Amino acid sequence: MVPLLLVLLLVLLLFGAGFALKALWWIAVIVLVVWLVGFFARSTGAGGQRGRWYRW
Repeated sequence: MVPLLLVLLLVLLLFGAGFALKALWWIAVIVLVVWLVGFFARSTGAGGQRGRWYRW
């Protein structure tokens, strides 16, 4: 019974890790799209130069 429970626990752990990694990939894709939109849609500043759309 214990080996069966260990295998089930391992399956649940790997399924959870796989789901978390898939969710992180989707978050990374969304952040990349937002960054690209901000990069191409930034406004022009004084003198016709494009300004940064973020403040660091």
